[in-house]
Amino acid sequence: MTDSMNRAPVGIIGGTGLTSLSNLQITGEASVTTPWGPPSDRLVKGSLGDQPVVFLARHGNPHRIPPHEVNYRANIQALRDAGVHTIVGVNAVGGIHPEMGPARIVIPDQLIDYTWGRASTFFEGDLAHTTHIDFTWPYDGDARQQLLHAARAAGVPVSDFGVYGATQGPRLETAAEIRRMERDGCDLVGMTGMPEACLAAELGIRYVCLGLVVNWAAGKSDHIITMAEIEQAIDQGMTGVKRILGESVSSLGRLSSLATPQ
Repeated sequence: MTDSMNRAPVGIIGGTGLTSLSNLQITGEASVTTPWGPPSDRLVKGSLGDQPVVFLARHGNPHRIPPHEVNYRANIQALRDAGVHTIVGVNAVGGIHPEMGPARIVIPDQLIDYTWGRASTFFEGDLAHTTHIDFTWPYDGDARQQLLHAARAAGVPVSDFGVYGATQGPRLETAAEIRRMERDGCDLVGMTGMPEACLAAELGIRYVCLGLVVNWAAGKSDHIITMAEIEQAIDQGMTGVKRILGESVSSLGRLSSLATPQ
């Protein structure tokens, strides 16, 4: 039996600009359901190199589900049921920090949750007892290091820090909201970082964010945000995202099932 056959599959959740992986050798697709309902799309099972992978399009394929209506609980549960121990969440984000302009890749280390009204925990309903998880470090430390090593090996420039501010969407933010988020310490803004990260933590799954900046946040440039600008940044930056994924999945697959702090 080969080493790759012994590894748990790595879960990749693709966001805006990543509804499929062209270099994924597909072995099957599965339409599944969970106690929380169906996930956003079919689970695409395959391999990147010698590493088993399960890919899920966060917004569906084609892109159709807005951020506040994604069934995050079903997505995370479906990946857990598929045997995934580590998830890479690929997120399109807006840049607030001066270093984080369009097409920049960021591997954040912290987040702030501004979302509301989303089903954000598995621990509700008729419970035998209340459960609290430690969420001091929302992104798994070992998985982050593997992404950073992969970026260096692939020659892809990245920012190795960042506070991700998760907003409700689907509208973009006002300039005043971005100024408030900057005062709060946010370096990035996106709409899908939560509750995805905390749900993975509740199930003991390693979770890490691979962010692609697709626009300057509101008020951080001298023009309004356009879809043309976003699409251009995706075209420029997604190649680097895919190179990092291809370089990192094998080492991510070797991580234990126990998530580790920063």
